[in-house]
Amino acid sequence: LQLADASMGSELRLVATIRPEAQKRTQELALKQNIQTLHNRINELGVAEPVIQQQGSDRVVVQLPGVQDTAKAKEILGRTATLEVRMVDEDNMNPGTLAAAQGGQVPFGDEFYIERNNQPLLVKKQVVLTGDRLTDAQPGFDNQTQEPAVHLTLDATGARIFKEYTRENVGKRMAILLIEKGKGEVVTAPVIRSEIGGGRVQISGRMTTVEANDIALLLRAGALAAPMEIIEERTVGPSLGADNIKKGFDSTIYGFAALSLFIVVYYSLFGVFSTLALCANLLFLIALLSMLQATLTLPGIAAIALTLGMAIDANVLINERVREELRGGATPQAAIHAGYERAFGTILDSNVTTLIAGLALLIFGSGPVRGFAVVHCLGILTSIFSSVVVSRSMVNLAYGTRRKLERVA
Repeated sequence: LQLADASMGSELRLVATIRPEAQKRTQELALKQNIQTLHNRINELGVAEPVIQQQGSDRVVVQLPGVQDTAKAKEILGRTATLEVRMVDEDNMNPGTLAAAQGGQVPFGDEFYIERNNQPLLVKKQVVLTGDRLTDAQPGFDNQTQEPAVHLTLDATGARIFKEYTRENVGKRMAILLIEKGKGEVVTAPVIRSEIGGGRVQISGRMTTVEANDIALLLRAGALAAPMEIIEERTVGPSLGADNIKKGFDSTIYGFAALSLFIVVYYSLFGVFSTLALCANLLFLIALLSMLQATLTLPGIAAIALTLGMAIDANVLINERVREELRGGATPQAAIHAGYERAFGTILDSNVTTLIAGLALLIFGSGPVRGFAVVHCLGILTSIFSSVVVSRSMVNLAYGTRRKLERVA
């Protein structure tokens, strides 16, 4: 800060300057926060496998596969959506002051706005609460008017501040503003009827259901630390992605065929049972993904291929354990029983450790990594079931009714 003489020399003004290092650091922090906010908003939109990457010091590349309404996506991503709660200046709400404010003569410490019902309003610049104190925002309807509304939940500090302000300003008006790229809009300015505790606030007033959903989404995802403008937009056709998907499916099918051929040649009838269990595993996994309405992408296909390779390990463990029991002199039926019982512990341990790694990817990963982790974790669960329950059911069906067996194929 430094003192500078005014043009007429009759007053002194404070001039603030920002050092280049501080400006660069502020820009970097704002860009990182914007990237996180974009991640949150895209997750709220339900886009599968988004890609968000920083490019240079002031640009972000966003790839949204499968988005149909690009205009809607651009609107959601580009809005700053900063929520502010302020008090209405009741002392300056007379017609003369409002008319002067509308002409540009705004009282010190106030800002002039037009409500959605076209009524002029003077709002104090002092901010009571911001959107940083929100923990949740959900669209809904006003209990009295049945108009679309947004229901907000504040954190502990925000709830305490809101409770104190409403207790001290009963009978006065409180304005809720939505700031977009430096320009504010008064969404609603209700009269405080009584102290409001519990940390729950409702925004309502001349909004559509779509607008309520959008505002709730933006408030949940958080505000942008700095405004962002779309400087380039490109639409890529699905031909390249379709070709990669086809190659992924082909590689999975070829791998499945190779595994089946090896296991049948090496273990004969038990290999057939293992192959059928592998088919059941694939069927269960696809059914689960369909129930969850998941989008199957390249990382998901890679996870399926990995699941098949890991699932066959369990069958190999069981088959080898049965062979060891037979070499030890056990009868075929006893060997089958002991093989499944003793191999189960090893199968469970290996799959649980792999499941822990998959859950870590799901919790800490993002984008394609999360897509891979979801399919991977589901595949582990179906693998345990198919390798132990399905294959054993088929073995019992084939051998369980025979009292004496000379050998196991």
